[in-house]
Amino acid sequence: QVQLVESGGGSVQAGGSLRLSCAASRYTSSNTCMGWFRQAPAKERERVAAIYTSGGSTYYADSVKGRFTISQDNAKNTVYLQMNSLKPEDTAMYYCAAKYGSWYCPERAADFGYWGQGTQVTVSS
Repeated sequence: QVQLVESGGGSVQAGGSLRLSCAASRYTSSNTCMGWFRQAPAKERERVAAIYTSGGSTYYADSVKGRFTISQDNAKNTVYLQMNSLKPEDTAMYYCAAKYGSWYCPERAADFGYWGQGTQVTVSS
């Protein structure tokens, strides 16, 4: 059973920064897509960033481009999401997700097989 454990959420003021971490219990360095999703109340879960661990290609939602950076540490089976210039609209529960044995990074949450428990990010104005 794969476990994904997120950490790093919290409350910040607008313009601040947070770094989320996702530690995976299973080797992630090849043919794996690791994604960060978020879900605000009454909204659908959306992918904000993803990284294809074979080669390091990254993908971002338009709403976070230039502000968020996804990265990986294969030695630690850990993926990070650095979030800068945070806005109140970034407030949501953030989830880490993994799709193993993949040759691409999907956008839909339903295409990811493993999920973390989530970490809350709250940005105040």
